[in-house]
Amino acid sequence: MDAFTAYQAEPPPSAPLSTHQILRPVAQSLPLVLASPHSGRDYSDDFVARSRLDARQLRRSEDAFVDELFAPAVALGLPLLRALFPRAYVDPNREPFELDPAMFVDPLPDYANTRSPRVAAGLGTIARVVANGAEIYREKLTVAEALQRIRGYYWPYHKALRELVDDTLARFGVCLLLDCHSMPSSGVGPRPTKGASKSKISINGGQAAQRVDIVLGDCHGTACSPVVVERATQVLKRLGYRVSRNQPYSGGFVTRHYGRPSEGLHALQIEINRSLYMNEGTYRHTGGFQGVARDMATLVADLGTLDPAELAPR
Repeated sequence: MDAFTAYQAEPPPSAPLSTHQILRPVAQSLPLVLASPHSGRDYSDDFVARSRLDARQLRRSEDAFVDELFAPAVALGLPLLRALFPRAYVDPNREPFELDPAMFVDPLPDYANTRSPRVAAGLGTIARVVANGAEIYREKLTVAEALQRIRGYYWPYHKALRELVDDTLARFGVCLLLDCHSMPSSGVGPRPTKGASKSKISINGGQAAQRVDIVLGDCHGTACSPVVVERATQVLKRLGYRVSRNQPYSGGFVTRHYGRPSEGLHALQIEINRSLYMNEGTYRHTGGFQGVARDMATLVADLGTLDPAELAPR
């Protein structure tokens, strides 16, 4: 039994706040589950007070409004799970115990993963920094506090996700989990300016590159059937998006852990360029928001037409 499975077997303590919300259709008619682990924005006063950063700066790690982008798709006949707690507080898209020992006043338990690339980057289960590298905490934390967050917030999120996935598998024999994220526009190429070539844009000292609108991550072919990624790519390109596969995001813990194509369970991570739908400085919707939301519903509807035989256990 791995650490994640053993951890889930333990009943969590009651959390002081709601940890997640499930948006459900009147009846589930599609073998899909949507999840948004990083759009939570319940920043407690205590968390902000203990941080070097203010609430706006803490939001740099947030996949802002991703839950709202996908919420209209629920009406198509599938559930959406969204975390209410912020990623900067605890990250459900990590192993349960990816922890940096330098963050704590006391020793971590032996089962903690202290050497992962995420921990090295400061972005473990309890993050040390926000997405731009700014340190979060004024002082070191106790291990007891970290474990309380993990048991009180991380565990209930994954328990809910596991139940949604298992219910869908029981109902349809297959399940496609779409793990929904957004990415900052910096680092994925500039948006084309008026008159610029649509195929090539000069960045980074004259090197030619395309702006990436959406990244699809299937953990390099291990988390879902190729037909899922191919169909998603076709739909998104038809809608006018520039799509990349596994670069620079191949899929996080959720995609790796839940993706079991041999069992009929497929997981695909989607990252949406934030400049398409929001102002990254003011954290407000832009005029593109409704269009992106409509397009995501179109994507989900199309994925719902995949032949279940192509997704069946093999």
